[in-house]
Amino acid sequence: MTSRPHQHRWIVRLAGVDDREAAEARRGTVLRAEPEADDDPDAIWVHEVVGRRVVDQDGVDRGEVQALQANPASDLLVLDTGALVPLRFVVDHADPAVVRVDVPEGLFDPS
Repeated sequence: MTSRPHQHRWIVRLAGVDDREAAEARRGTVLRAEPEADDDPDAIWVHEVVGRRVVDQDGVDRGEVQALQANPASDLLVLDTGALVPLRFVVDHADPAVVRVDVPEGLFDPS
């Protein structure tokens, strides 16, 4: 299998799907895969953090993770409050309900 982004979507080539007709027959199919066992244990998977509460270094609950947004400098946690938190500030995500962050002063201040 290979994949690449194309116009806000993904083009995926699957083994055994060799022509357009075969591909069209699979349109709308949801693809799922388990992460490989030897993946980085510190990796953050989107499906694991969406729905978790974000708690800062002072113990303040900053909201719930709604999505992850790609960003060239650092991908961002998108919170239900509208706040964006760069992943580089995540210090712990082992708790299945909470993502702990250590952010610079002012990150959550209204702009």
